Amino acid sequence: MKTKLTELVGVEHPIVQGGMQWVGRAELVSAVANAGGLGFITALTQPSPEALGREIARCREMTDKPFGVNVTNLPTINATPLAEYRQAVIEAGVRIVETVGRPEEAVAEFKPHGITIIHKCVAVRHALKAQKLGVDAVSIDGFECAGRPGDDDVPGLILIPAAADALTIPIVASGGFADGRGLVAALALGAHGINMGTRFLATKEAPIHDNVKRRIVENDERETDLVYRPFRNTARVARNAISREVLEIQAGGGSFEDIKHLVAGARGRIVYETGDLDAGIWSASLAQGLIHDIPDCRTLIAGIIAEAEAVTERLRGFVG
Repeated sequence: MKTKLTELVGVEHPIVQGGMQWVGRAELVSAVANAGGLGFITALTQPSPEALGREIARCREMTDKPFGVNVTNLPTINATPLAEYRQAVIEAGVRIVETVGRPEEAVAEFKPHGITIIHKCVAVRHALKAQKLGVDAVSIDGFECAGRPGDDDVPGLILIPAAADALTIPIVASGGFADGRGLVAALALGAHGINMGTRFLATKEAPIHDNVKRRIVENDERETDLVYRPFRNTARVARNAISREVLEIQAGGGSFEDIKHLVAGARGRIVYETGDLDAGIWSASLAQGLIHDIPDCRTLIAGIIAEAEAVTERLRGFVG
């Protein structure tokens, strides 16, 4: 498939593995790249800018295909030297970045170096601002997504075509995508590719414990919770004992300080590393209801493209 996205970033298929904290490492990113998609190393998964540089080099040893780095600028419990991480990306010669949060600093630092910026947004108004600032594409996150869907609660069926109507730069549809049907739907709605997170968690190359992968397969589309809603920083996470405890505290009027010890990122990392599914909160989208196996990335992407072609052919049969 050739779209504005594949032409922009130089990949074979319009399928993106977005940045995922603790997961976006060289093993997964290179596997996605070698399968023809676009993968992103997650900068803040690395403990320092120097470690990020080494991870980028390690990924280059595993693939000669395009890949990028995700640099997130969102509220965190502990301060992060984002400028130093961005400089590490520049010094490593990375050509594509996925940005999240306020895009002004990223545009100012990356664009002079000719780096292609795909900015993640949860609202059309944010996407329009990012386009005006000079990003090259936007990844528009519908309410179905894992992580932070924003607080407008607009699902992809509305958000994607609304963004397509308003923007002139390429659009990546994100939130709830897991198969070829979703890819065809996204293209029909005006997007130029899809971003998948949860679907890539359940792959052989994802550097997380098999317990997490199996739970995603076992779960259906109802097994998520929305936390942080009272603080206007909503996040969608997999439902577990910790997410339920957080919701109970929030329902009782608790502050962020009351849940801080439960939602620390280090606890989510323990989930991925040990397979203890109640050790902390971890992100998963409604796409869990569409995930039924744990393939390698090459098989997954090839299957999505084959299904998309079959769906497209079936749709032609509806035209008299």
